[in-house]
Amino acid sequence: MTGGTLTPRGARNTGASPTVLLTGATGYVGGRLLPLLESLGHRVRCLARRPVELRSRVAASTEVVAGDVLDRASLDAALRGVEVAYYLIHSMGFAGSFEEADRTAAQNFADAARAAGVGRIIYLGGLGSEEEVLSSHLRSRQEVGEILRRSGVPVLEFRASIVIGSGSLSFEMIRSLVERLPIMITPKWVKVPAQPIAIADLLAYLVEALAIPLAESRIFEIGGADQMSYADIMAVYARLRGRRLRMFSVPVLTPYLSSLWLGLVTPLYARIGRKLIESIVHATVVRDDAALRAFTVRPVGLEDAVRQALANEDREIAATRWSDALSAGSVPPNWGGVQFGSRLVDSRTIEVAVAPAAAFAPIQRIGGDTGWYAWNRLWWLRGWLDLLVGGVGMRRGRRSPTELRIGETVDFWRVEAIEPDRLLRLAAEMKLPGRAWLEFEVTGAGAGATIRQTASFDPVGPLGRAYWYALYPVHQLVFGGMLRAIARAAGVGR
Repeated sequence: MTGGTLTPRGARNTGASPTVLLTGATGYVGGRLLPLLESLGHRVRCLARRPVELRSRVAASTEVVAGDVLDRASLDAALRGVEVAYYLIHSMGFAGSFEEADRTAAQNFADAARAAGVGRIIYLGGLGSEEEVLSSHLRSRQEVGEILRRSGVPVLEFRASIVIGSGSLSFEMIRSLVERLPIMITPKWVKVPAQPIAIADLLAYLVEALAIPLAESRIFEIGGADQMSYADIMAVYARLRGRRLRMFSVPVLTPYLSSLWLGLVTPLYARIGRKLIESIVHATVVRDDAALRAFTVRPVGLEDAVRQALANEDREIAATRWSDALSAGSVPPNWGGVQFGSRLVDSRTIEVAVAPAAAFAPIQRIGGDTGWYAWNRLWWLRGWLDLLVGGVGMRRGRRSPTELRIGETVDFWRVEAIEPDRLLRLAAEMKLPGRAWLEFEVTGAGAGATIRQTASFDPVGPLGRAYWYALYPVHQLVFGGMLRAIARAAGVGR
């Protein structure tokens, strides 16, 4: 992994440059596949319901076209001239019947792909034995594959189990449960076997799928090197994070009751989690190893996959997250104490009538003699308390009042990332029951800009969570006041 872009093991540049249509580019897998395809020199066209939200995230050579798989007429222009189409869409976040939405979307796409003469469709579905009565989620994923195959266009369908990567739905669910609940009462079916796959390996398969011979539709089952249950995965995660975890299995927790409990413990996943958790009762393991013969990818085991996910999260706080997908709902402009995976987040925005450079100027001066723009006495009190418990306090200040570099200190923070006129991320170095970051991002053009200020906290155990919520009223006061003062300072500096 270099420069924040995942380079999956086994991926090879074929030298060809077909026109590739990518659906789901705002989702978790599609969002990571997009820069990879661009870096390999493929001509990429993205289908998006709201192109304006995607254009700033693509390379200059990538085309973004408006379209919606639920609107058949909108697909013709998007598929014109396309040789390969990635279908990375599902409707689990759909407010109505997601099965019916999946069915309609797949049929529309299949009809449009056939009419456009598309050479192949690459589809990511889910593992699960067709001999079982599958959950609605797994049944729908496999039905989509069948609908696409009936189009007559050759379909290369991957069936995968749990995807392990920073920001993936399954990983964040596991992470949240382990971090929040050192003791768990679990249903017996949490020990049903699965075969988790690292996101880098999944991407490697998706890239190689562009070039392997495909005279007719084929299904490939893919998974990591280990077959493990959710209980095993949680145990591995707990060990790597240095967390103690005890699980007690009971027979009375049905999938329905467990889904309600999951919605209570991890409220971020309430709607999607209730649909997904029903799938855990089915074994999702690879029964056909044809993928290992047809592809060069050699997937890693679970421990390596979890290590990669944790390292990637620390490095870039997850390049993409499942919740970035537009199907999961739009992000509100101001989050106050929302849970994001196991992290606790306070994120808020403000509009300023100045150019982005002017909006960023007061952010770059933050800390040291400039102070924190609002409630400086509270910041100094926090620094004094940090000194009492052996921390660095506020005494370090900063090197320059106007310039910042990666690695420099700003009071009890350290600069983790900085991009001129756009981004500043500070990592906390005070004594805390967890890890904390403070990030400022400026977007916009011309004489208008948006400043987003985000404080995030990765708590360690119940003490960490208690710390965050005990300070919640103070955060509302300090963070809100700081953002408004930065906006005023940006206006004064015009």
